[in-house]
Amino acid sequence: MKVGIPKEIKNNENRVGMTPAGVAELTKRGHEVSVQHTAGEGSGFNDDEYVAAGARILPSIEAVYRECDMIVKVKEPIEPEYELVRPGQLLFTYFHFACEKGLTDAMLKSGAVCLAYETVQLPNGSLPLLQPMSEVAGRMATLNGAYYLQKTKGGKGKLISGVPGVSPARVLVLGGGVVGEAAALMAAGLGADVTIADISLPRLRQLDIETPANVHTLYSSVHNIRQQLPTVDIVVGSVLVPGDKTPHLITKEMLQLMEPGTVLVDVAIDQGGCFETSRPTTHSDPVYVEDGIVHYCVANIPGAVPHTSTLALTNATLRYAVALADKGWQQACKDDSALAKGLNIVEGKVVFKAVADVFGLPYEPLNL
Repeated sequence: MKVGIPKEIKNNENRVGMTPAGVAELTKRGHEVSVQHTAGEGSGFNDDEYVAAGARILPSIEAVYRECDMIVKVKEPIEPEYELVRPGQLLFTYFHFACEKGLTDAMLKSGAVCLAYETVQLPNGSLPLLQPMSEVAGRMATLNGAYYLQKTKGGKGKLISGVPGVSPARVLVLGGGVVGEAAALMAAGLGADVTIADISLPRLRQLDIETPANVHTLYSSVHNIRQQLPTVDIVVGSVLVPGDKTPHLITKEMLQLMEPGTVLVDVAIDQGGCFETSRPTTHSDPVYVEDGIVHYCVANIPGAVPHTSTLALTNATLRYAVALADKGWQQACKDDSALAKGLNIVEGKVVFKAVADVFGLPYEPLNL
């Protein structure tokens, strides 16, 4: 199969869809891999490394889309890429369709096969291709929250760890999944007083056993969240409903309960955000203040640490990319039910129910 790795063009997105090591795995199996010129430089991989792995270098993003059957990316195509996507072409990347109607319409129109990393789901309910970036995003959420807690950045002027004789910052993490746990552990490691809220009692029991003594668990309800807000310094929103839009756990009215300079970090912004006042921001303009509350809503948080992120992502995606290249998407998805759940749009049809429901589109289950 002809596999293409284009350069990411989203704002400050320095990750790349595959490392040279991943390319070597595909080329040794007889596949032809084309990498756009300088696609890997932001992650620390130069063209020569890709050539040594067996890839050929193409001069432009247009050439990659034109010549390749499968496109392996990191982020969803953005508007300049829409017209490059061809009917029947397989796109393997993060899509997060549920919060982007324009992208959904464009991919339906394209006739492409859209296989989303974030909805590939194992029988135990885990999301293997979302997990590595969730681990990065959770850690980065805490670090960014601590940074913007500085008075010079609009925050309260608190040091997250405190110092002897001075209490540490209070961090509330909404959602006890991979992102939430990573955020809580990072905050705990920095010395913060951490509360992690979730609606799953079994998960809360597990977190209570596995996390340090300065992490407390809380059942997530409107009442309990409201009680926490007057004294928290950082809130990390990490709720995920796979493939669906995220519910708003903090409303605009609830901002009045918080002290000015409180920092909200919305890791769920890719899926619409879990704060009503959230709107997507970028690494070049990451925060805004509403009602005195600092909002950090960067949609590609792991893009700030692209070397780590690209290595972690390829570690997770490579076995699936190899299966898709070896067998074609239909047979690969037939053989692997987890991979089949990644199919969101196939040749003009929405085949993932949550996406269809969000936009009121016809849902057509795919019979493999």
